[in-house]
Amino acid sequence: QLQLVESGGGLVQPGGSLRLSCAASGFTLDYYAIGWFRQAPGKERERVSCISRSGGWPNYADSVKGRFTISKDNAKNTVYLQMNNLKPEDTAVYYCAAGFSLIATICTTTYDYWGQGTQVTVSS
Repeated sequence: QLQLVESGGGLVQPGGSLRLSCAASGFTLDYYAIGWFRQAPGKERERVSCISRSGGWPNYADSVKGRFTISKDNAKNTVYLQMNNLKPEDTAVYYCAAGFSLIATICTTTYDYWGQGTQVTVSS
Protein backbone atom coordinates (compact mmCIF):
# COMPACT_ATOMS: atom_id res chain seq x y z
CA GLN A 1 0.00 0.00 0.00
CA LEU A 2 1.40 3.35 -1.06
CA GLN A 3 0.96 5.98 1.59
CA LEU A 4 2.34 9.00 3.37
CA VAL A 5 1.90 9.31 7.11
CA GLU A 6 2.39 12.58 8.96
CA SER A 7 3.18 12.81 12.65
CA GLY A 8 4.43 15.33 15.16
CA GLY A 9 1.51 17.69 15.37
CA GLY A 10 0.04 18.90 18.63
CA LEU A 11 -0.69 21.83 20.86
CA VAL A 12 2.09 24.34 21.44
CA GLN A 13 2.30 27.81 22.93
CA PRO A 14 3.17 30.81 20.77
CA GLY A 15 6.90 30.96 20.26
CA GLY A 16 7.25 27.21 20.62
CA SER A 17 8.49 24.61 18.18
CA LEU A 18 7.29 21.40 16.57
CA ARG A 19 8.84 19.02 14.10
CA LEU A 20 6.52 17.31 11.68
CA SER A 21 7.51 14.08 9.97
CA CYS A 22 6.21 12.62 6.74
CA ALA A 23 7.08 8.97 6.29
CA ALA A 24 6.50 7.14 3.04
CA SER A 25 5.66 3.47 2.79
CA GLY A 26 5.22 1.31 -0.26
CA PHE A 27 7.38 3.54 -2.44
CA THR A 28 10.67 5.39 -2.30
CA LEU A 29 10.85 9.16 -2.05
CA ASP A 30 14.06 9.22 -4.09
CA TYR A 31 12.12 10.27 -7.19
CA TYR A 32 9.61 12.54 -5.52
CA ALA A 33 9.59 16.18 -4.63
CA ILE A 34 7.73 16.84 -1.38
CA GLY A 35 5.45 19.64 -0.40
CA TRP A 36 4.05 20.59 3.00
CA PHE A 37 0.62 22.18 2.90
CA ARG A 38 -1.72 23.49 5.52
CA GLN A 39 -5.38 24.30 5.73
CA ALA A 40 -7.02 26.30 8.46
CA PRO A 41 -10.80 26.28 9.03
CA GLY A 42 -12.52 28.46 6.47
CA LYS A 43 -9.35 29.05 4.50
CA GLU A 44 -7.92 27.64 1.32
CA ARG A 45 -5.12 25.14 1.41
CA GLU A 46 -1.73 26.72 0.97
CA ARG A 47 1.69 25.28 0.31
CA VAL A 48 4.05 26.38 3.04
CA SER A 49 7.18 24.63 1.83
CA CYS A 50 8.55 22.25 -0.74
CA ILE A 51 11.80 20.46 -1.46
CA SER A 52 13.20 18.83 -4.54
CA ARG A 53 13.62 15.08 -4.90
CA SER A 54 17.34 15.43 -4.26
CA GLY A 55 16.67 17.13 -0.94
CA GLY A 56 17.92 20.52 -2.03
CA TRP A 57 16.42 23.74 -3.28
CA PRO A 58 13.93 24.28 -0.44
CA ASN A 59 11.19 26.80 -1.01
CA TYR A 60 9.02 28.58 1.56
CA ALA A 61 5.91 30.70 1.66
CA ASP A 62 6.58 34.23 2.83
CA SER A 63 4.46 33.62 5.92
CA VAL A 64 6.85 30.96 7.24
CA LYS A 65 10.18 32.02 5.77
CA GLY A 66 12.87 32.19 8.44
CA ARG A 67 10.80 30.13 10.89
CA PHE A 68 10.22 26.80 9.11
CA THR A 69 12.85 24.46 7.70
CA ILE A 70 12.13 21.53 5.40
CA SER A 71 14.52 18.62 5.05
CA LYS A 72 14.50 15.28 3.27
CA ASP A 73 16.20 12.10 4.37
CA ASN A 74 16.03 9.68 1.47
CA ALA A 75 17.75 6.97 3.50
CA LYS A 76 14.89 7.08 6.01
CA ASN A 77 12.29 7.73 3.32
CA THR A 78 11.07 10.64 5.42
CA VAL A 79 10.64 14.38 5.08
CA TYR A 80 10.61 16.77 8.01
CA LEU A 81 9.23 20.22 8.67
CA GLN A 82 10.88 21.97 11.59
CA MET A 83 8.64 24.77 12.77
CA ASN A 84 10.06 27.38 15.13
CA ASN A 85 8.64 30.55 16.65
CA LEU A 86 5.14 29.30 16.02
CA LYS A 87 2.31 31.82 15.88
CA PRO A 88 -1.43 31.40 16.41
CA GLU A 89 -1.94 31.96 12.68
CA ASP A 90 0.07 28.78 12.02
CA THR A 91 -2.81 26.77 13.46
CA ALA A 92 -4.01 24.37 10.77
CA VAL A 93 -4.04 20.80 9.59
CA TYR A 94 -0.71 20.12 7.95
CA TYR A 95 -0.39 17.72 5.05
CA CYS A 96 2.57 16.37 3.17
CA ALA A 97 2.37 15.40 -0.48
CA ALA A 98 4.72 13.67 -2.90
CA GLY A 99 5.03 14.52 -6.57
CA PHE A 100 7.02 12.46 -9.04
CA SER A 101 9.76 14.59 -10.53
CA LEU A 102 12.09 13.92 -13.43
CA ILE A 103 14.23 16.88 -12.46
CA ALA A 104 16.24 16.60 -9.27
CA THR A 105 16.56 20.27 -8.53
CA ILE A 106 13.08 21.73 -8.45
CA CYS A 107 9.87 21.51 -6.50
CA THR A 108 6.87 20.19 -8.35
CA THR A 109 3.43 21.68 -8.82
CA THR A 110 1.58 18.39 -9.14
CA TYR A 111 1.32 15.85 -6.38
CA ASP A 112 0.52 12.16 -6.63
CA TYR A 113 0.22 11.08 -3.01
CA TRP A 114 -1.16 12.86 0.04
CA GLY A 115 -1.02 12.12 3.72
CA GLN A 116 -3.98 12.20 6.05
CA GLY A 117 -2.86 15.34 7.85
CA THR A 118 -1.76 16.25 11.36
CA GLN A 119 -3.27 18.99 13.49
CA VAL A 120 -1.08 21.83 14.70
CA THR A 121 -2.60 24.19 17.24
CA VAL A 122 -0.73 27.24 18.49
CA SER A 123 -2.43 28.73 21.51
CA SER A 124 -1.69 29.99 24.98
